[in-house]
Amino acid sequence: MILEGKFALKAPIQLLWDTLLDPETLQACIPGAEKIARFDEKTYDCLVKQKVGPITVRFKFKVILVKVQPPEHIEMEGEGEDIGKAGRFVQRTTIDLKENKGGEVELSYNCKANIVGKLAMFGDRILKAKAKKVEKEFTEALHEKLKSVV
Repeated sequence: MILEGKFALKAPIQLLWDTLLDPETLQACIPGAEKIARFDEKTYDCLVKQKVGPITVRFKFKVILVKVQPPEHIEMEGEGEDIGKAGRFVQRTTIDLKENKGGEVELSYNCKANIVGKLAMFGDRILKAKAKKVEKEFTEALHEKLKSVV
């Protein structure tokens, strides 16, 4: 499954970059995030709870930053599984930040995810709709967080 999109936020690019790498901010902004902790400079341990269709999952996973070019480009790989054994996933995500006129930064992302187990039965359409909903909630929370800092 491929998830991609972009959105713009009014903030200095360095502030947005720093915010995206801060575990506390990520935990506050990602819907359902129960734990996001930095293990080392490139590794995050995460626990995120989501409801997909009739199934509620709690994914425990690790994300590793494999390529970092501040403040414009991040490539990361992640792998994890639902604590209740409803599924596993492997993903690779690229995030690019680009300064636009008027003090806005465009964030674009591309995520290639492979999901197996009970969750896979929902298919791309339902999983993509859920991902778009999470993206919208994350963007709104991130926007609010940045407004309080800028």
